[in-house]
Amino acid sequence: MATSNRDDSPSPPTSSFSSPSQQQPLPPSARLEEILNSDDRFEELSDSENDLYEDMGTATLEEQANITYLDKIRIPIQDSLKTETSETQDETLQIVLPFLEGNPNNFPLNIFGIPQLQKEKHVAFLKQSLGDYPGAFAMLDASRPWMVYWSLQGLSSMGYDLSEYRDRVIHTFSLIQHPSGGYGGGFGQLPHLAATYAAVLSIVMAGGTSAYESIDRKNMWHFLGQMKQPSGGFTMAAAGEEDIRGAYCALVVLSLLHIPLELPPDAPARAHGITTFTDKLGSWISACQSFDGGMSAAPGNEAHGAYAFCALGCLSIIGSPKRTLNDHLDLPALIHWLSARQCSPEGGYNGRTNKLVDGCYSHWVGGCWSIVEAAASSSNIWNRTALSRYILAAAQFKKGGLIDKPGKRPDAYHTCYNLAGLSAAQHVYSYEDTMLEELGGSELDAPYYWKVEGLYEGDKVWEESDELEQVHPIFVVPFRAVHECRRYFEDMRRLDFGQERE
Repeated sequence: MATSNRDDSPSPPTSSFSSPSQQQPLPPSARLEEILNSDDRFEELSDSENDLYEDMGTATLEEQANITYLDKIRIPIQDSLKTETSETQDETLQIVLPFLEGNPNNFPLNIFGIPQLQKEKHVAFLKQSLGDYPGAFAMLDASRPWMVYWSLQGLSSMGYDLSEYRDRVIHTFSLIQHPSGGYGGGFGQLPHLAATYAAVLSIVMAGGTSAYESIDRKNMWHFLGQMKQPSGGFTMAAAGEEDIRGAYCALVVLSLLHIPLELPPDAPARAHGITTFTDKLGSWISACQSFDGGMSAAPGNEAHGAYAFCALGCLSIIGSPKRTLNDHLDLPALIHWLSARQCSPEGGYNGRTNKLVDGCYSHWVGGCWSIVEAAASSSNIWNRTALSRYILAAAQFKKGGLIDKPGKRPDAYHTCYNLAGLSAAQHVYSYEDTMLEELGGSELDAPYYWKVEGLYEGDKVWEESDELEQVHPIFVVPFRAVHECRRYFEDMRRLDFGQERE
């Protein structure tokens, strides 16, 4: 969506946080004893030519269990051809694997021998991310809505009460709401769908009548109408690029704010026979599926993990995933492509073929699986355990915040999406197709039939203190915020749009 697969992503300035009191590591659990049979235990890492690491000395029981696990999931056949990318991958593994095998950050360990989620440190980091920035960060001025969204969503996923930010959210976004509708990145900037998406989600999380009323829905309707294209897709801004991000951002705003499905009279697409926001959209998304099964930004482009989530989210707003994904996509090919994004032995995801693991794809790819499972009427088709290991062991920065991979600096972007991916791994969601059919439904209300089945109880590697709040699989904000917002605007719709539509 915003930045992805970037190694030079700017990060908020860090400072010394008030660290939580350091606990002594928990004693080895019975689970670890079972994993390691006495006959198979070893004291030192192998230094054979096939291994990437030098002898690290005596391994603890937890380290032995981690190494045993990683050996089981390591790809057994390696291509002997050396390329620039394969060498970069080998170098990356040398950096990442010590965090998966051991505990270089000296975090307290949970009962599974995995670093605990450092919630207090991450909360402190995100709260600082909502503060002032020095002059060197002026280049990020147009990203203000994103920084607010990433920080608020990260905080909410850890159960932090956002009410203290409500007035600041309302004030901030009132200043950058454009007179013609939508939101710009900062004061005086032209409206853009990415900024509008982040602004609306931030307001939805802030919640309350004053926050909702700060949105000019009628002008938003007109702004979104300007973005709708004759092809069926959306541009990100006036005369801007047309890609799948625009479609997803527009549909999220249309659905949450309960904006009429009909295009406004001044929408340019009307001259081409387009009368609603969803006309030709499904077929346009179909054309975005690439030859290898993934989803690209626009027809003919390379497949990318973030675009896959945007495509699936967009189709799941149009209708139930079981219908829309199967109608418009080659689902088996998509499942194959998404599965190939999980790296071995790291357990995290990359965003494109032949790229490195990156913590942000914990959401952009990991967040696709709930939607895919609803469409495929299947469950447990992805490896939640491996992803969770990567996030807890390798994506937590020592002083707070989460990261792309070890060696990188934390930022609100990677913190938000690592946490969203971990939440997706911890919770099981299902879609109530039957209820949608029985109630008949109204415009773009398909996302409101998701249900939380409970916590995943399979081969998990997190304990209760590591658990996160539920995150809506389509909107990526808390469930309660989603339903309170939609309910409010359902009551307001006729008042705002009735006269003009008549």
